[in-house]
This record gives sequence, C-alpha cells and structure tokens, in this order.
Amino acid sequence: MKSVDRPTERPHAGKLDWRKLLDWLRDDGLIEREDADRTIKRFGSAHSAQHPLVRLGAAGLVRKGGHGTGSGKQLDLETLTEWLASRCGLPYLRIDPLKVDVGRVADVMSINYAERRFALPLQVGVHDITVATCEPYDTDWVPEIEAHTRKTLKLVVVSPLELQKYTTEFYTLSRSVRAAIKNGETSTIASFEQLVELGRSNKQLDANDQGVVQVVDWLWQYAFDQRASDIHLEPRRDLSAIRFRIDGVMHTVYQLPPGVMNAMIARVKLLGRMDVIEKRRPLDGRIKTRNPEGDEVEMRLSTLPTAFGEKMVMRIFDPDTTVKPLEALGFGTHDAKRWEALVARPNGIILVTGPTGSGKTSTLYSTLRRLATEEVNVCTIEDPIEMIQPAFNQTQVQPALDFSFAEGVRALMRQDPDIIMVGEVRDLETAEMAIQAALTGHLVFSTLHTNDAASAITRLVDLGVAPYLIGATVIGVLAQRLVRTLCPACKQPDESLTSEDLADFVKPWRLNGKAQPYKPVGCLECRMTGFRGRTGLYELLSVTDAARTCIQPVPDVTKLRQQALQDGMRPLRLAGAMKVAEGVTTLQEVMSATPAWE
Repeated sequence: MKSVDRPTERPHAGKLDWRKLLDWLRDDGLIEREDADRTIKRFGSAHSAQHPLVRLGAAGLVRKGGHGTGSGKQLDLETLTEWLASRCGLPYLRIDPLKVDVGRVADVMSINYAERRFALPLQVGVHDITVATCEPYDTDWVPEIEAHTRKTLKLVVVSPLELQKYTTEFYTLSRSVRAAIKNGETSTIASFEQLVELGRSNKQLDANDQGVVQVVDWLWQYAFDQRASDIHLEPRRDLSAIRFRIDGVMHTVYQLPPGVMNAMIARVKLLGRMDVIEKRRPLDGRIKTRNPEGDEVEMRLSTLPTAFGEKMVMRIFDPDTTVKPLEALGFGTHDAKRWEALVARPNGIILVTGPTGSGKTSTLYSTLRRLATEEVNVCTIEDPIEMIQPAFNQTQVQPALDFSFAEGVRALMRQDPDIIMVGEVRDLETAEMAIQAALTGHLVFSTLHTNDAASAITRLVDLGVAPYLIGATVIGVLAQRLVRTLCPACKQPDESLTSEDLADFVKPWRLNGKAQPYKPVGCLECRMTGFRGRTGLYELLSVTDAARTCIQPVPDVTKLRQQALQDGMRPLRLAGAMKVAEGVTTLQEVMSATPAWE
C-alpha cells in the first residue's frame, strides 16, 4: 500500500469544519465565491452530525468553469476527499478489504478509540502501521498510538463513509472471532497430522455459538460484495485460512485459529443439511441465501478430509447467469447465430467441452433456460445439481443407490422429455444412453473434458463409442475458456502490440477490421490488478455432412478440424485474438488460457 510520510507542518489543526472547507475550495479555485455564499446561506447555522466532507459532497457543488481539467464536474464525496488528501500532503486511498489486516485491527486501538478519532488501522508492518483517517489535521492522538505500538504511523485519507462502514465491519468481525476463540480456543478436531498438546482442555466450539454465527454471516456478505466465485475454508496446523477466488485468481482474506475454522465449517454444514459428525469422507450440500441486493444466491458446498482437518469449498453461482444473453457470456455475433441455430435442432447430441472452471455450466444453464418454454419438457441428470431452476426437472445421481448418469438417462427416457441434459459423459454406458436418447428424437446436452472441440470426437471413441453412432447423433461441439477482462476504468491502448503482431499470432487466419489492443494499468476499481470480470472464448464445431465423412468409418481429427474451419468454426485462439483486437482482454491472457493450434 503506497504511503508517504506526514508533513511536519500543517496549516490547520483540529477537526474539519464545512465553512473552512468552503474557504479552501474557493482559495484553490475549485468553486466560485457565489457558490460558497449560496452554500453558507443554505446550510445556515443549523448543526449537522454529518461529516463536513459528506455534507459538502451532497450539496451539489460544481467545479469552477474554464479550461481546466474537470471543469463543470460535480464535486462529489470522492472528488472532495481526493482533493483534501492532496491539499494536506497525504495519499488518498479507497479501502480494499482484501488488503487489510483485519485480525490485527483491534490490537492497534479499540473500536471506541477508532470511532472517536476517526481512524482505522489497515496494515500492520514490522516497523510501521498504515492508518486511514478522514480527519487529516486532527493528529494529537498519533504519538499516543506510536508509543503504544512502538511503530511509526503512516496516515492515508479515505472517505468518511468508507471509514464508518469498514470500522464497523472490521471490528465486528474481530470481536466475533475473539468471542469464538474465548468460548472454545483449545478445540482440537482430529486430523491426519496432529501435534500432541499436554495440559490443554478439550472444550470444542459450538456451531451455533453467536461468535461463529456472526463470522459465517460476515463471510458470505463479504464474498458477495467482493464478487467471489468460490470461498475456500482451508485448515492449517497453526492458523487456518479463508481464501476467495475472484476473477479466477485466489486471494487470502483472513487467517484464524483452527478451532474457529472447524466451528465455521460445522455451522455451514448444519445450514447445508450435511452430516456434521461425518468428517472422514467427502460430502456435498447446498445453501440458498440472499446477497446485499436481496437477490437469491445459490451456493454449492463440498468438503474434503485433509491432513489438518476438514476443508470446505463453497461455490457461489451468479443469480443472473441463466438470464444473460449470449453476448454477455462472451459469444461474438458469428458464433451466437451458429449456436442459436444448433440448439434449435429437434434432436441430436450437443457437447460442451473445456477444463473445470471454464464456464460450461453457465453456458448450458443459460441455453436451457431459454429453451425451457411452456411447450417443452426439459429434464436434467446432474452430479451434483449446480443451480436449482424451476423451469427444469432436475435429478441428482446417487452412487450409493446405484443411480448413475446412465441409470438417470434411462429413467428420464420414460418421463416424456423433449430436451435432456446429462451433467457429464464419463463412461461408455452413459454415452450409449445419450446416443439412444438422441436416436429416439431427443435433443441431448452434455459435457466432456477435452482441450478443443474436435478432440471430443476422439474422446468418445476412446470411451468405446462406434464412429458411425457418433456421426449419426453428434450435431455440434462447443469448446470454451474463460479469460479475465480488462478494467474499463483504467485500461490504456497498448502501443507495443500492433495489428501485425496479432495477425502473426493468429496465422493462418485473418482478423477483420482494425485492431486496438489495450493493456492493464491498475486502479482502485480493480484493486490495482488491471482486470475486472471474465468473459468466454468459444470454438463451435458444427457436424455437417462434410464433417461426418471425417468421423466415419475412422475418425481423422486433423481433417475434421480443417473441415470445421471451412464450415465456419473459429478456433479458441482466433476467438481470443478477436477479443484482444476489441480491447476486451490481453494477448497474455489468451495465450495462457487457450491451446495452441495443431
């Protein structure tokens, strides 16, 4: 976190006053005298509990006109806070909760002290502590904290509303964790690797302990706020870790004692109707809750025994996924039209391929949601059911009851379906049942794990499916990947990457139109990563009559790829290069996510 030392001299001392701020804004040429007088007359002498910055930010002040940068722009709270930071010689900061030492906040100062002094510790280093404040001239308390911690304080200026929000959030979390530790600090849950500790009690935390309940509630709301796709609760010997996956990248969020982690996992298992006692084998569950906006969010739960205890992963499903148009998923106009034509076919098998986490489920659910009208019966057999959809008839496989994918498809065939979705083709029996369903007039969707679209054909052959059956039933294969998208707030044109470079990258194909590559920069909106969100790259192989001659009697993948290109398929790398040319992502992202063309 970037910081600079505090100025040794200050032109003002004490807490901020809105009248003084108006004088400074006028002196710095940001507002007209008439605007200042009008604001003074409007506010009058009435006292307000609002922070002066908040009060002026809501006053509708506009930056003084002229030829200067930003003239005519409204002076909102963020703009005013940034201006104040510059005026007093301190860094301006927007708090990134993922970079805050939440567990050490209360070690620096109490919540009462923090609220009274408008200060919030953010990072505790070896020699210094970064502290956020919205009162940069009220610093009489600084020597006291420096003497208490024996570290140098580095002040940064933040918005008063951000300071208030995170002060409450961080101290509430810290208090909840401390309460949980106090109630069962020495809890020791059996793990494969365990230290023998003598003279310790065996009091274990209760999953319904109020501290544990609050920590779990905070965890979910925090994950929703940070746009996390997965929450990992990972046991360790000394300090267990909470990690989020955001835009495909893992971030460590918090560390806490193993006893608290065990109680959190037990709490989540309880809410997910899982066996709280069973810790020796993997378990699955699900929870439905609401995000801060009030939308229903579904989470899939999975536990796994590890060396230090039970690990849990909660996968968060975007509630808007099933209603997103194809363009929002990343489909270009060319592939969107071909995909829509493919899924409109009355029967056949459509396969979606790609590694775990490449967005296959999102594509299938979004497609099925549009196909599931009142006139058709959509049935799925999944392991596990990813998202509950009222428009589908969803069934989960039960291996303990000998109810596999193949048995599920066999049962669904007697349920008068129009469209069937099979979670994954894992074996010959499942593949044969999917083929039987397609031959009897049903449209079947399923997934495979292959590198590209053409490889799905050889994968089916490897499972033991006869090539003539593949040619008769498979009508299309969609391979896909996810890549991070550039942050729209800070991306800049990449002068080092030319259209010729992109043309060389996608040879022997051509890029139509002028390319404008961009590069990541990093800003407060994207946590200085330069990326925000992800988009899909797609390779759609339609099995035409000409393509079938490359499948039967003996599959020839090389010829199939060449024929697919003639039929309109765009390889994953070409799809990625087009996203680079449009300024959506970078060449490095595409290269790391897509296979080389053979």
